[in-house]
Amino acid sequence: MSNIHKTAIISPKAEIGENVTIGPFAVVEDKVQIGDGCSIAPHVVLADGAVLGKNVRVFSGAVISTVPQDLKFGGEETQAIIGDGTTIREYVTVNRGTDYHWKTVVGKNCLLMAYSHVAHDCLIGDNVIMANSVNLAGHIEIGDNAILGGVLPVHQFVKIGCHCMIGGGFRVQQDIIPYSLAGGYPLKIAGLNAIGLKRRGFSKETLKSLHDAYKLLFFSNLNTSQAVQRIEAEIEKTPEVKIMLDFISKSDRGLVK
Repeated sequence: MSNIHKTAIISPKAEIGENVTIGPFAVVEDKVQIGDGCSIAPHVVLADGAVLGKNVRVFSGAVISTVPQDLKFGGEETQAIIGDGTTIREYVTVNRGTDYHWKTVVGKNCLLMAYSHVAHDCLIGDNVIMANSVNLAGHIEIGDNAILGGVLPVHQFVKIGCHCMIGGGFRVQQDIIPYSLAGGYPLKIAGLNAIGLKRRGFSKETLKSLHDAYKLLFFSNLNTSQAVQRIEAEIEKTPEVKIMLDFISKSDRGLVK
């Protein structure tokens, strides 16, 4: 059975699963879906269009699925979707989408730490960690297993590749290639996120292929197009190298170098 505090304000149109806990003074509006096993702390607001998967934890003061901070938004019916097992800490804000994607998505088993912000139409993968006060502008895409350090602003339409780690306090203006370690003023690629990849079980052979590709991309006198040609000609096409090359081909804002 669910445990809903008597002071919580719950719309009769909301859909609430089994074994859900909703704390004092929480607000659950129309067209909200809450999956089984979720925990909603006091003073949380789940606005129209919030969709929570199973076992999501939302801490005090978080606000999910309010209208986008976008002057072009015309009131269209959109969603903010939170994946299974994700934790939303205190005072996090997640805006719902616009007619660009029709949804904002946070994947499974993510951790959004206190005061972080996810703007409209962002697409965040699984197992992503956003430290305190990370601020995502609209239309950002983040790959699986990325880690973003605290107080990190990210420019709209930026893409951040899978398994990246970006240091706290920097500014992300362009796309961050998968598997990388980034930091500094201005932001630059420091190298391969080797420690993180080892911890996640990547083989020595995979790490060598990525390391060789990184040498051509970032630590040679080649431009990106020339480096890609050399990678395609000289380096084994592991799945990870293919992911990296595909990311480069789809980069709209250019790469942080």
